[in-house]
Amino acid sequence: MNPLIVVTGGTKGIGRAIVDRFVAEGFDAVVCARSVDGLQGPGLLPFAADLSSRAGVTTLLDYIHSLNRPVDVLVNNTGVFLPGQIQDEADGTFEQLMTTNVGSAYHLTRGLVGDMVARKKGHIFMMCSTASITAYTNGGSYCISKFALLGMSRVLREELKPHGVKVTALLPGATFTASWEGTDLPEERFMKASDVADSAWAAYTLSKSAVVEEILIRPQLGDL
Repeated sequence: MNPLIVVTGGTKGIGRAIVDRFVAEGFDAVVCARSVDGLQGPGLLPFAADLSSRAGVTTLLDYIHSLNRPVDVLVNNTGVFLPGQIQDEADGTFEQLMTTNVGSAYHLTRGLVGDMVARKKGHIFMMCSTASITAYTNGGSYCISKFALLGMSRVLREELKPHGVKVTALLPGATFTASWEGTDLPEERFMKASDVADSAWAAYTLSKSAVVEEILIRPQLGDL
């Protein structure tokens, strides 16, 4: 049986690049997003769920458990960006971003990590950002959520050290995905989604005795 990876927000951008890389290496992939219409192919197990709600996370967990297969890799990639400043962003922005960007990863991890601990095997990737370490104007609640996600990654790393479960925080800078459509900047000014996917794969393939705790990746010419 092929090893199994679970990727949230896995239908496009960095998430999809990670799915494609791991499937190419022999994994089957549970791919979750709000819509998975048209997603098909060898090794792909698409599942539609809105992870901005606890109920959505629960439906995904129920599906994963129904497969009756161990999860070897979890990639908490679901996220949303809403620009604004703390002083003037719309009411509810903080709650929406924290629930989606942090809460989904928290509850999904809690639902899957017990089996990893029992097997003393597993790898959890948290899709953080350069916004996890660098505050910027107009980042508002998005920066807060990404700082929190990096904090959760570090807590998990400490908790899971004795249990053989690895935790890696990915902190990519500007990556050329659909979120940058319409930009006037040249594509070569950005990283490729495959760069992040390749980095995740490299971290996964290390020996059992080594873990990459954090991967900070920026475009060669620096932040935008």
